[in-house]
Amino acid sequence: MRILMCRPEFFGIEYEINPWMHVEVSVDHERAVRQWDALHRTYQRLGVDIELTEPVRGLPDMVFTANAAVLWNGRAVLSNFHFPQRQGEEPHWRATLERLGFDVRELPSTVSFEGAGDALFVGETLFCGYGFRTDRESHEMVAKLLEVEVVTLELADPRFYHLDTCFCPLDARTVIFAPEALAPESADLVRARVPNAVEVPIDVAAGFACNGMPIGDCFISSLAAQRLELQLAAAGLTVAGHEMSEFMKSGGGVRCLSLPLETGSS
Repeated sequence: MRILMCRPEFFGIEYEINPWMHVEVSVDHERAVRQWDALHRTYQRLGVDIELTEPVRGLPDMVFTANAAVLWNGRAVLSNFHFPQRQGEEPHWRATLERLGFDVRELPSTVSFEGAGDALFVGETLFCGYGFRTDRESHEMVAKLLEVEVVTLELADPRFYHLDTCFCPLDARTVIFAPEALAPESADLVRARVPNAVEVPIDVAAGFACNGMPIGDCFISSLAAQRLELQLAAAGLTVAGHEMSEFMKSGGGVRCLSLPLETGSS
C-alpha cells in the first residue's frame, strides 16, 4: 500500500473555513510535528510506502492530502476547492499526481469538488458527499470520468463538512458512519447499500473517530476511535489510536492527512 502525505512544515490556522477553525486558537507547531511523525511511523511499521509532496508556504492545509483528488485505476479527478484560501493548492496537487504517474482529469472550474474528503470507495462503488464543500452536480461528473457507480449522500451537520469526517469504509462490505451527520434519507441509503454499516454515536464521531485508515487488521484513527473497539473487533480490526489534537483544531484527523494511492483493480 502507498499513501501520500505532506509534512506540516507550514501548517497553522490562518483563516476560518469550517466550524472547527478559529484564528485565535494557535497550533502548537512542535506538537503537530510530533503527532504527524507518530502517524508516519505507524504507517511505516505496518509496511506502508509513504510518498511525500513538498509543503508550500502560504498553503497551510496542504498537510491534508486527502483533499487533493479522488483516485481510481490510475486516474485522478483533481479537486476544485470551494474556498479561495485553498485553491492555490490545485496546481501543486496536479504536479504531484502527474509525477506519481496518474492520469489527471479536471471538472469545470465552476463546480466545487474536494477529492477524497468527499469521495470514498466502498468496494467499487463511489460514495460522495455534498452540502458544504462539494457540489452535488460534481458526483455524476466524477463517476463518468472514473467509470464507476456513484451513491450520493447529503451532509447535514456543518461540523462534518466532508464525508470522511463521518463515514469510513473498512472493506468492500463494511463501513463505520455517523447517521446523525447525514440527512435521514442518506443515512437510510447507507444502511440499504452497505451490508455491514456500523453506526457511530455523534459525540464519538465529533472526536474524528470515523476519520481513520484501515491498514490490514489495524484501524488507525484518533483517540476517540478507542470507544469503538468492540464494534471494530467484530470487523476483525484492532484500534491504533493517535493523538490528533493539533490537526483537529483545523477540522482534520488521520484520514485527512492520508491519501491512499493504490486504488481500483489495476
